[in-house]
Amino acid sequence: MATLVPLSAIDPALIEELLDAAFGEGRHARTAYRIRAGVEWLDGLSFAALDEDDYLAATIQLWPVALTDPQGRPHPMIMVGPVAVMPGRQGEGFGKALMAASLGAIDAGFEDGAAPLPQVMIGDPDYYARWGFVADHTAGWHCPGPFEKHRLLARTGNPAILPPEGMLGPWIP
Repeated sequence: MATLVPLSAIDPALIEELLDAAFGEGRHARTAYRIRAGVEWLDGLSFAALDEDDYLAATIQLWPVALTDPQGRPHPMIMVGPVAVMPGRQGEGFGKALMAASLGAIDAGFEDGAAPLPQVMIGDPDYYARWGFVADHTAGWHCPGPFEKHRLLARTGNPAILPPEGMLGPWIP
């Protein structure tokens, strides 16, 4: 049985080791790293999963990003990921539990009818569709590096607020 804890409770060196194991040491060259360059992950929305022996099995990090439209206006969003599961522990539900915790925290954080910020990620559309992530509204979006358009996914309760065009990058208010 997994125990979910705030990611801030985990030694940063252990987080880096898990990310290297899950994605390889060349992971810093990925486009997602360029999108969130210079910002810190969101503490209240990022979690770790510990296994039955209290070993770090998986993490999820969420980041403040923005889609800057052609007029130069930033539209704040939350970038979901990476969702990292230790090799050998994949398929045990750690990633699903972390997604549920992070998205649940996003949705619960907005009361009185306020809508949460849209969420964006680069990921497998078939897998992440179960949480409402789709590429339907991201065709005109760009990233600071190579990416497959069908893997740029967004989740929002009101797609009409999403700009049809723009460049994703860090959000530094």
